Amino acid sequence: MTDTVQIVLARRPAGDVTADCFREETVDLGAPAEGQILIRSRYLSLDPYMRPRMTELRSYTPPFELDKPLTGGSVGEVVESRNPKFAKGDVVMGMLNWATHTLHDGRGLRRIDPSVAPLSAHLGVLGMPSFTAWYGMKHICKPNAGETVFVSAATGAVGQVAGQLAKLAGARTVGCAGGEEKCAWAVREAGYDACFDHKAERDAGAVLDTLCPQGIDADFENVGGRIFHAVFERMNNFGRIAFCGAISEYQDQTPMAGPTKMFTIVQRRLTIQGFIVSDHVALMGDFVNEVGALVKSGQLKARETVVDGLGKAPSAFMGLLRGENFGKLVVKVA
Repeated sequence: MTDTVQIVLARRPAGDVTADCFREETVDLGAPAEGQILIRSRYLSLDPYMRPRMTELRSYTPPFELDKPLTGGSVGEVVESRNPKFAKGDVVMGMLNWATHTLHDGRGLRRIDPSVAPLSAHLGVLGMPSFTAWYGMKHICKPNAGETVFVSAATGAVGQVAGQLAKLAGARTVGCAGGEEKCAWAVREAGYDACFDHKAERDAGAVLDTLCPQGIDADFENVGGRIFHAVFERMNNFGRIAFCGAISEYQDQTPMAGPTKMFTIVQRRLTIQGFIVSDHVALMGDFVNEVGALVKSGQLKARETVVDGLGKAPSAFMGLLRGENFGKLVVKVA
């Protein structure tokens, strides 16, 4: 018997995610079948992309199933194996259930060396969010020395790395974040030239005119909504926009209209590219070598918020959608 605590999707949200969208259950998973492994979760990653998966709308990932455990990037330890590719004691990373234990066939999992870095780092600065920042900045934004780069959600799991990569490329780097403390950290620790509190500044356009007097050459977009509209109006000729996310719009029941005067794309010869980093896994080795070296040398810093206990995952996730976390948000399961 393997008594497992898991969190399932109890109902699909209409607008804001609320506590009754989740349900905690205790189930007996049983023993692994031939080809399966039993994994004890150690850390669970909470990420904005999970919000669209709670609906039935078409997206780049299938929706979560009602009355089934939600899933997310996780680090765990193999406690029992009937799969020749994995042994008891292996530490693995991949998509696991929001649960204390997951039965898995091993596909999509990879072993990690727990001596390289804290386990939670493999879900953040050495994992998917940082890979996303690296790909979007290096292959889409392509900042040059002397250009101006804007990063929304500048201290989020993705934004904190994206901004530092732009700065290392020699660009003037400006961001926004939710709160004075976050903005202060962005400038003091992450090297941003400026960062404004989007919760306090209602006229984002006026702030951008002050902080980006020469316009914006590249935008790493995580937020969407009014922030993106203001940035779009201030893009320079041949500007590049890496559209990573739009967290400000995920809980809107009525879709927000796009920026006015879309002919700006033609007039200023803009490149706007949406991307999903899972399309670029062939470049993971390049990312690990480059960013891993920056982390090791101390040139790249990262913040994380760790929530203790699987039962707190729903409230932490709702807080993530309100921008309450600082840096990468993970749940310490065990």
